[in-house]
Amino acid sequence: MTRAIQLKTPRQLRFMRQAGTIVAEVLALLGEHIVPGATTAALDALAEAEIKKRGAMPSFKGYHGYPCTICASVNEQIVHGIPGEYRLQEGDILSIDVGAIYKGWHGDAAVTYAVGRPSAEAERVMDVTQEALRRGIAAAVPDNHLGDIGFAIQSWVEAQGFAVVRDFVGHGIGKVMHEAPQVPNFGEAGAGVKMRPGMTIAIEPMVSVGDWRVKVLDDGWTAVTADGSLSAHYEHSIAITNNGPEILTKVA
Repeated sequence: MTRAIQLKTPRQLRFMRQAGTIVAEVLALLGEHIVPGATTAALDALAEAEIKKRGAMPSFKGYHGYPCTICASVNEQIVHGIPGEYRLQEGDILSIDVGAIYKGWHGDAAVTYAVGRPSAEAERVMDVTQEALRRGIAAAVPDNHLGDIGFAIQSWVEAQGFAVVRDFVGHGIGKVMHEAPQVPNFGEAGAGVKMRPGMTIAIEPMVSVGDWRVKVLDDGWTAVTADGSLSAHYEHSIAITNNGPEILTKVA
């Protein structure tokens, strides 16, 4: 049975805005600590402390057994990288995904950061992915379909010579971190669910320099590009409104 899509009330959106602001603030703070020599475990500990300091709880820790507060995915790692003792190196790129729960409501966002000075290829895949997210959000308006989001992302990314990862997609978000509907980063314009005011979704393109195929490492979580190519990941939680898409995961 397909789960019903939950439309949010103005009061519920206020809580989601606060959860989103917490996520955005923590991501911005982490960005100041992403330097050569920093460990991803230290970034994880900082994120957990900062989320709790703001009166929220991590969304990810314990979710289906996930052990950490953030996902920290380096270079060819696409998503769900587990923080540990890896020390960031000059030229790495690091995708950090953060979720927070405030008064029972979730915020979820991701950013890819350069460690020091990135290569031209790394900088380009980051720029292309960030623009893909912008285009996906721009398509998230009432009476458009979810396929319009996927088409906007896929057509842009492939025109730049890169590939959209297919195994992981965006999602509805609210009281539950992953609600209906799924929000693919690929698809046909005009296909899928029609968007309505009050819907809240997370749009999160993941882009590979090479092939779109992935494999999951032995830890059961870390997804990497099958060909070892670089990958970037950007995400925002948004609300569909009559005035256009509202980004919930940005600093107020």
